[in-house]
Amino acid sequence: MTARLDGPEKVTGRAKYGADHNPPGTVHGYLVLSTISNGEIEDVDVTAAEAAPGVLAVYTPMRSFPLNTPESPVLGATWVPLQDREINHWGQPIGFVVAETFEQARHAAGLVRVSYLERPALTSFEDGLDAAEPSGRDDEVVLAEGIESIEDAIAASPVVVRATYRTAGQNHAAMEPHSAVASWENGELTVRSGSQSTSMQANELAIALGLDVSKVHAINPYVGGAFGGKGRTATPAFLAAAASRELGRPVKAALTREQVFTATAGRAATLQTITLGAERDGRLVALRHDSVCTTDIERSFVEPTSHATSAEWYATPNMAVSQKVVPLNVPKTTFMRAPGEAPGSFALESAIDELAVELGADPIELRRRNNSAAPPGKDLQWSSKHLDECFDVGAREFGWADRSPNGRTEGDWQVGMGVATAMFPALRFPAEVEIRLGADGAVVVSTSGADPGTGLLTVMSSVAAESLDIPQERVTPRLGDSAFPEGGMSGGSTATASVGTAIMAAAAEVTDALLALATERGAPFAGEEVGYADGRIFGEGRSMTFGELLRELGRESLAVTGSSAPGEELDKHSFSSFGAQFAEVKVHSRTREVRVSRMLGVFDAGRIINPQAARSQIVGGMIWGISAALHEDLEIEGNGRTANGDLAGYLVPVNADVPDVGVRFVQYPDTLHNSVGAKGLGEIGTVGAAAAVANAVHNATGVRVRRTPITIEHLLT
Repeated sequence: MTARLDGPEKVTGRAKYGADHNPPGTVHGYLVLSTISNGEIEDVDVTAAEAAPGVLAVYTPMRSFPLNTPESPVLGATWVPLQDREINHWGQPIGFVVAETFEQARHAAGLVRVSYLERPALTSFEDGLDAAEPSGRDDEVVLAEGIESIEDAIAASPVVVRATYRTAGQNHAAMEPHSAVASWENGELTVRSGSQSTSMQANELAIALGLDVSKVHAINPYVGGAFGGKGRTATPAFLAAAASRELGRPVKAALTREQVFTATAGRAATLQTITLGAERDGRLVALRHDSVCTTDIERSFVEPTSHATSAEWYATPNMAVSQKVVPLNVPKTTFMRAPGEAPGSFALESAIDELAVELGADPIELRRRNNSAAPPGKDLQWSSKHLDECFDVGAREFGWADRSPNGRTEGDWQVGMGVATAMFPALRFPAEVEIRLGADGAVVVSTSGADPGTGLLTVMSSVAAESLDIPQERVTPRLGDSAFPEGGMSGGSTATASVGTAIMAAAAEVTDALLALATERGAPFAGEEVGYADGRIFGEGRSMTFGELLRELGRESLAVTGSSAPGEELDKHSFSSFGAQFAEVKVHSRTREVRVSRMLGVFDAGRIINPQAARSQIVGGMIWGISAALHEDLEIEGNGRTANGDLAGYLVPVNADVPDVGVRFVQYPDTLHNSVGAKGLGEIGTVGAAAAVANAVHNATGVRVRRTPITIEHLLT
């Protein structure tokens, strides 16, 4: 196991993030945000702001730079600020003040006076439920032969459990707020900004600014957390780039912590109704999952809770899932760690636990009984699935055999255990990687992808060293630069499978190129049969390192770009990572305080390249599950203002909240998915964790809480 290559830089503070860069002459931008939730800007008075000390420019929709709207066929349009007067939510960016210092820009932004033509705003999920709209995603229905409807299947079931579950909205709240430093030279733009894809950011900025993408250089070697919230280009990058071009000076724009909560996107709130019909032995007869989620007025994103879970997870002859949305005058919604699966699993895995209680069955045994070989109604079986082994390992190590159906008591505390299944699709994105062999014997591996804390740099060096049969210390991985080959997005738990497979392809190609070079006329092995191993070329009775060969040929390096993309495997199998989440909670008998005393997650995610980085990813995800279960709730006031838009009011776990989190892996490389054998890890750690906590609370107290976050008030019954 190799320690994380970026670890020393990060823990010593030497790692430079986007906003840490200060090119000569840098000036600072500060956002002005709306104070209504729906309406139109009538007028903006910038007189006092423009006269304030150090101010260079004040931009508003009335006095702005024209920017085009980037649009992706898969992800849709990216919102671009200051292009019209429409206000869709409280805290929407409506102005940008640029001054010599950050403090001057912030002061001047407070002097901007805005008048509005205000319209009634819909900000309440509850108030909008009766008018919920189709999501644009088709319902999925699977019915056994002779069954006419899902309701008929449910009615014919000997045991029926029906309940409604709610999950709260969330904000990514990454440690690094969204920021950008933009500068121009000879008509070319350089932007340093935390992003999950430098190539996508470069492309979106090029479209917005009307440039050829070759004129845009996006750099982000370090990203201070992303979780889906930095997948698209954020407001600071658009504004800094445009203002820098107009002013002829580098511009830095960084959101404050409070601005992050409204000027960026977050996770939707959901309401999910699940109906389970089962035989008395626990086998599912029917599963119905109807979900409604919030979205912004422009319907930027739909949280696919039912489609991401109930349409995939359990074997059942009858299944129906649906998804509706309630558009609100609230900040935009977008991908957040395990989009769909995280909130969807809270509902589904709570419902499965309720069925187990109704049947008097062991919750693990009930899940085993409904284990699926393929998603319901689909012929493509899972490429590999070792979920039962995850439950075996977890039950043994967690002490599941000691669990009482009614919990136990330890002094003033009621103690319970809960369990849940975790699944997240195993995906790949197209990716390209350059491998450059140096005459000095070193190897440089480069791709434009990003490492938002996942450990991808270290994985790249490991896979490259293995593929080239050389020590890992001779490999230098590089990413986070749009000038490198297209590395795809670091999202969807795809980076290791996507980039790692491209590295293997590039290694094979560069090895072939090296052997061809070694046997050319006049080369050291001309006319010989040659092979490659241990970083050396072997001929007839002698060998040379690739560095020695390149030096003898007078070459500084040999570079090849390899690529990888999903292909015919998608027509042969279904792909997913799997896991079992275990939680133990303690609930105080009088105060009703809930504490998670320990958790254990056991995961089947294919080959684990770096156990240390893999464990870190899973632990982070499981803690996020605790956070969803007990802490996080993005509260929107009636006027649309975010009530807790800071890290004082928006609660997240601290060390004292998470005393013991264990992680285990059952390792079965899945080479049907990709040649590396790795499946996704970044997001599955969150899936099922909140449900495991809620199920443990029920086991401890007998109180079924069907909403997150679980609070003291819910347990006072």
